[in-house]
Amino acid sequence: MESRTLLDQLLQSGRELAERGQDISEQKLGIPEAGPQREAVLSGLGKGAAMAGVLGLLLGTGAGRRLGSTALKLGGVAALGGIAYQAYRKWQQAQPDAAAADPGTPISKLSAPEAQQRSLVLLKAMIGAAKADGHIDTDEQARLDVEIEKLGFDAETLHFVKDEIARPLSIEDIAATADSPETAAEIYLASLAVIDVDNYMERGYLDELAKRLGLAPGLVRELEAQVRD
Repeated sequence: MESRTLLDQLLQSGRELAERGQDISEQKLGIPEAGPQREAVLSGLGKGAAMAGVLGLLLGTGAGRRLGSTALKLGGVAALGGIAYQAYRKWQQAQPDAAAADPGTPISKLSAPEAQQRSLVLLKAMIGAAKADGHIDTDEQARLDVEIEKLGFDAETLHFVKDEIARPLSIEDIAATADSPETAAEIYLASLAVIDVDNYMERGYLDELAKRLGLAPGLVRELEAQVRD
């Protein structure tokens, strides 16, 4: 699975949908339920938009939830890595006693194999965050399985998506994948992209994730300011 390409397409699709003020759900994307027209639409959208549809199902976007400023700013892998890096440096410079520690390498500057691995981490973080409100019961899981089968993923991507959705949510496991401050900041931003900060359960998830990632409160505020301003 080309995880970096999929992540980049997903972020780009999120930005495009946010610019158009659309929900990331199949209903709002106007994808037919069946037939050749559906296949043609999915083929034209690409995997990124199909993954956005998966996140839409997880997020319950049928209720009217919309993408916001975070999606507009995180319009691709390079933007995600750059924003995380800039936020860390800006926060670090404001610390009177902070050492000039290297935060690590942004995803866009990694070698191809490393970027693939980092992208996999971020995709898992986004799916985990999308499950943060805990609304997926057995019936919802069955419906998701049916809908995901329709989205036109290749076998490897389909297997990855279904496994991650079925996996019990573990903030500890997600946070444990952060091998540098840069990775931690990217995980936080990727999660923020699919979190409703006005939902107390999702805000609580995000706060706990920041704690597990070892992100200082000031850095968290800077990360959120970077995508809000």
